[in-house]
Amino acid sequence: MAQKERGTDQGRAKTEDALGAKAMVGGTTAGGGVVVEVREKKGPLRAAIPTMPFPMAVICLFLNTFIPGLGTFISAFTVLCGARCELISQRGVCCVFWLNVAAALVQILTAVIMVGWIMSIFWGMDMVILASQ
Repeated sequence: MAQKERGTDQGRAKTEDALGAKAMVGGTTAGGGVVVEVREKKGPLRAAIPTMPFPMAVICLFLNTFIPGLGTFISAFTVLCGARCELISQRGVCCVFWLNVAAALVQILTAVIMVGWIMSIFWGMDMVILASQ
């Protein structure tokens, strides 16, 4: 399996494909394909989801599935216990804690119209995905 190599050339990212040819983002490769780089931009609530141990993330997903917002509320306390997230370096632990509590409250209050329940399940799935990485 070929390893991907990343660098920059005049502000454009380049990668190495399986044949070893270097390609620029938006440029064509030896096989005729186009290399595209995708970066997900997360809002402050989404970036505040903590990276927890896998079993804890599964428990939060389970709780969010059956009692919307409860798993998110518990995950807020994992931030105080040392769980990491993307937003801590920018906003601090206290702010990230309150953002998670706010997300839990939104999930609880909008669960009546099913929006919060769906949001809660997706939130739990994001916790599990972050824990598995």
